[in-house]
Amino acid sequence: MMLPAGGNRERFLAEVRYFAWVRRAMVLEICVDSVESAIASEAGGAQRIELCSDLHEGGITPSAGLIRAVRGQVGIQLFVMIRPRGGDSVYTRHEYEVMREDIVQARALGADGVVLGVLDAEGHVDVPRTRELVRLAQPMQVTFHRAFDMSANLEESLERVIKTGAHRILTSGGMQSITQGAEQARRLIDAAKGKIPIMVGGGVRQENIRKIALRTGATEFHCSLRTRTPSPVTFRNQGVKLGAVANDEFARFVVLEESVRGLHEALNMMESGVLQGVHE
Repeated sequence: MMLPAGGNRERFLAEVRYFAWVRRAMVLEICVDSVESAIASEAGGAQRIELCSDLHEGGITPSAGLIRAVRGQVGIQLFVMIRPRGGDSVYTRHEYEVMREDIVQARALGADGVVLGVLDAEGHVDVPRTRELVRLAQPMQVTFHRAFDMSANLEESLERVIKTGAHRILTSGGMQSITQGAEQARRLIDAAKGKIPIMVGGGVRQENIRKIALRTGATEFHCSLRTRTPSPVTFRNQGVKLGAVANDEFARFVVLEESVRGLHEALNMMESGVLQGVHE
């Protein structure tokens, strides 16, 4: 590997050491909503999948049938979304009971972990409720999802999530995308070292994952790599919408094996000394 012309040698060597470590420690989690996408994610090299339904709503709890079918097809880690509806993360008593039941169900169906997030009306992490769910989920791991990014104070929320006993936080640094929130994510990762792993997500793609890794110091990456594919339906009643009007009734979104593999290749290119985009 050669030092790029005009490059800073110390920075260059630090990046080389960092990526050598990342290749060993990296965890790639892919968000999926189907058996086909789960299979493609494993084949492409993902270490973990987050299984959801209704990704148009940001993901809600998948059915027992889907969890069972995915567990029967993939051997990598399977984390199940525990979210009874779209919208905010302040839940009624009845919604909270549904979450409890779904956690028990996910464990019985062979999930390795669950993904959840509970806030109070003031935008703080609800420590008592979340702690109860974490304990209920044992021995499964718990990821606190991007409800974290909707909280009132990220630094305070970090400490509150740690108090719950959750095993991981997913964040985009409090912004719509991790490219926008990279600096905040870096500060959170630095503050969380030795306490809780932080996984970054929100717009992670093949073309930016290496730069995100460098800017944030993250080694866990959450990606939604859905590709639009045409529906096989030939007759189409354009006058009826069964879902939200904005959604296309005749479109399907899947994760492709080559998309997942491309993320690995983007990081592994460091091995051959390709440093595109990190010395801007």
